[in-house]
Amino acid sequence: MQVNARKVVSLQVGIAVAVAVIFGFIEGGWHALSAIFGGLISVFSSLLLRRGVARASEVVKDDPKKGMAILYFGAFQRFIMVLVLFALGLALIELDPLAAVIGFGCAQLAYAVVMRSTAHPAPR
Repeated sequence: MQVNARKVVSLQVGIAVAVAVIFGFIEGGWHALSAIFGGLISVFSSLLLRRGVARASEVVKDDPKKGMAILYFGAFQRFIMVLVLFALGLALIELDPLAAVIGFGCAQLAYAVVMRSTAHPAPR
């Protein structure tokens, strides 16, 4: 699990930087900063997910319902965190919305690709 988590975060950071460089060349520095901000929101969300899964894995041995509750609370927590960080970035810092969302989306896509490639197929 640790190896996958490092792989995901490394890929997300790399993609966020690549998207920021592209925005920097096309639109300028402020757009690049906006893309990095969006990508880092995705990285932070992945780190929170990793922490929640680790906690739930420990707890589920003793109480499966509590382990499931930890996962649900973690999903809620990540959803709220993403909304709050986007609100701060877009409203207070006045980052470029398109660059921030594209940075976030591309980093999330990296997460989905790594998780899909490492998932074990269900037995038939």
